[in-house]
Amino acid sequence: MPRREPRLPGADAAVYVISVAAELSGLHPQTLRSYERMGLIMPGRTGGGGRRYSHRDIELLREIASLTAGGVGIEGVRRILELEHQVAALRARNNELRHQVAELQAALEATLSTLKDRRPNLPAIPTSGTITPFRDRR
Repeated sequence: MPRREPRLPGADAAVYVISVAAELSGLHPQTLRSYERMGLIMPGRTGGGGRRYSHRDIELLREIASLTAGGVGIEGVRRILELEHQVAALRARNNELRHQVAELQAALEATLSTLKDRRPNLPAIPTSGTITPFRDRR
């Protein structure tokens, strides 16, 4: 029987108990409970109600700790996290739109090519650059 490689949990798998999450994040367990009450983090729950933290939760806790250590207040942290979430959502939407633009550009070019083949006497229609997606300046 072939030996199976152990699978590591995914970034969103809620596997760490609060004491381990506290140790990995460098925070006190009571601080984790407090952040949960404030709505900064939402750990998973077991059937019995015990908290379970994911790797992504640990990273978020580390980010919160870094911000507060840098002098940012809790409301500032909340706003920063909210803005980071919005930026991530906008980047994902931008990628979707870029993909759609590429598909539309290809369809337009195919249609114009077909039209040119059927009507060779029509004046040339520029296809290059007819649709210019927004260019990210990063």
